[in-house]
Amino acid sequence: MHMPDSEPVPVTILLVEDDEVIRKSVAMALERYGYRMTVAGDGLTGLELFREGQHDLLLLDVMLPALDGIGLCRRIRETSTAPILMMSARGDALDVISGLEAGADDYVVKPVDTSVLVARIRSLLRRASALPPRSGRPDAPEAAGTLVFGDLSIDPAALEVRRDGEQLALAPTELRLLLEFSAHPGIVLDRQTLLRNVWDYGWDGDTRVVDLCVQRLRKKIGADRIETVRGFGYKLRR
Repeated sequence: MHMPDSEPVPVTILLVEDDEVIRKSVAMALERYGYRMTVAGDGLTGLELFREGQHDLLLLDVMLPALDGIGLCRRIRETSTAPILMMSARGDALDVISGLEAGADDYVVKPVDTSVLVARIRSLLRRASALPPRSGRPDAPEAAGTLVFGDLSIDPAALEVRRDGEQLALAPTELRLLLEFSAHPGIVLDRQTLLRNVWDYGWDGDTRVVDLCVQRLRKKIGADRIETVRGFGYKLRR
């Protein structure tokens, strides 16, 4: 007997926004696109909801009572690699940089058109789901297919990155960025190419997200492993 296909599991988004009007309007708009919404009006409540449930993506305002969006992002990054999209009312450079340094994957400036917001969400979810599943095999830093750059070893199949034999915990965007570099060792990749291939932008996005992610990645794999080529972009040292 033919069994009907199972219904796809809805994507669950945690929205943390203190402005009630914006919170309700954004939640309703995203629900119309089929997303399942969990909402909070302050950072501490948002942190509690995050710890209590399973969320596929987090949408955080920067300015929040009790615990601001930057602090909330840092707390979430302590235990989760779920995609995080920050919202800033001003688009202030300091807000953007602080959010990205805290571990956010991307940001939007309020007020944001629903179609633009959904496009950013879909892009983040595609990037997270595009990574192949981990193999679950035993540790094998010398396994076939492992790429070695000095003290850094990368196993693209197992999605494992080690430095001096110690496995590193990389957020999905950091891992995708490193895989992009490792696929083109010694070749300079400009910021627009990285936005297109890593961030899935089909348009001219803000290159600050590239620079800040490179900075985060350097702290984990070694500051001298990724070289800046002024006026052009970045390259992974062989």
